[in-house]
Amino acid sequence: MPTVFNRPNLYYRLSPLLKGFDGPLALAVAILACAGLLTMYSSGYGDGQRFWDQLRNMMLATVIMFCVAQIPPQRLMTFAMPLYTVGLALLVAVALFGLTKKGAQRWLNIGVVIQPSEILKIAMPLALSWWFQKREGQLRPLDFLVASVLLFVPVALIIRQPDLGTAILVLSAGLFVIFFAGLSWWLIVPPVLIGLVSVTLLVVFEPTLCADGFHWPLLHDYQQQRICTLLDPGRDPLGKGFHIIQGMIAIGSGGFWGKGFGQGTQAHLDFIPESTTDFVFAAYSEEFGLFGNLMLIGGFIFLVLRGLTIAQQGPTLFARLLAGSITLIFFTYAFVNMGMVSGILPVVGVPLPFISYGGTAMVTLGFGIGILMSVAKAKQLVQS
Repeated sequence: MPTVFNRPNLYYRLSPLLKGFDGPLALAVAILACAGLLTMYSSGYGDGQRFWDQLRNMMLATVIMFCVAQIPPQRLMTFAMPLYTVGLALLVAVALFGLTKKGAQRWLNIGVVIQPSEILKIAMPLALSWWFQKREGQLRPLDFLVASVLLFVPVALIIRQPDLGTAILVLSAGLFVIFFAGLSWWLIVPPVLIGLVSVTLLVVFEPTLCADGFHWPLLHDYQQQRICTLLDPGRDPLGKGFHIIQGMIAIGSGGFWGKGFGQGTQAHLDFIPESTTDFVFAAYSEEFGLFGNLMLIGGFIFLVLRGLTIAQQGPTLFARLLAGSITLIFFTYAFVNMGMVSGILPVVGVPLPFISYGGTAMVTLGFGIGILMSVAKAKQLVQS
């Protein structure tokens, strides 16, 4: 009698791929993504295609997350410097013959139009984590100096475009890696103190520093205007200060419980500029109120705490540095976006993770979550 084998079901065949996926992290991302789709459906009511485009972006990000999660951290390390080198070369190409839109030279046409600075959001923590992994156990001050050079060269090219929002994210990603690698507090505290003193002086001498004709060194005019508008939005309420004023009105008008799903007047009457992208938090706040904001912030806090737990348990120094940096990038995204919409930070082009509309940003977020899943999976495989 021939032996008859039952064909394994689909779940049994997929279980090796699903093994090791971090359930709490996936749950946090799913909740934030659902909140984003609800907000997009309401705030993008004037453009019905936005909701479906965002759903497509999230599905693409999910596929990318799933694929990246299958790559072990040690394999990811082999891509670190090639990806960094390609990203840096593309930034140089942008500086030489990139496309200019709205006064910014950020894009490159290579058959399709791409924004190379987005690559550095992932390439930077990969490259610096690789650098410190190679020098594990024998770190010297010179190693931190080399890491700083690897960080500041692409950041300078991005600022030159100019693209302050992306520069902040890339800079933060690199600084997080350097901090987790063991940078001395004696090198961290002085810049922080200088920053606090600078902000204090800026507030005190705001009338003089923001007077017409006064130019700040190292900053473009539009960057100077953003900071001055932050300090006093009423100086140009129908121009530069319009975004901040309308964002604060929308947040305040939501009250504690909000006006209700689909009932936000500020967004629906187009008083909130970019209500589906940079200022989507204002549209969300108007409809879901302070209670909804606390739930959203709680979701981000849970995501960050879970990511840091995964980083702490990473099997190698590379995995720990990379996962910790990626996790705090999500924190930076959320903090900067909510801060600029609330009027406590200058307006820069930083989206709210999983909430703001955008294809490129969603792909980057999916890649980042995939890296965290990869580290979590590697940790479980080592333990087993």
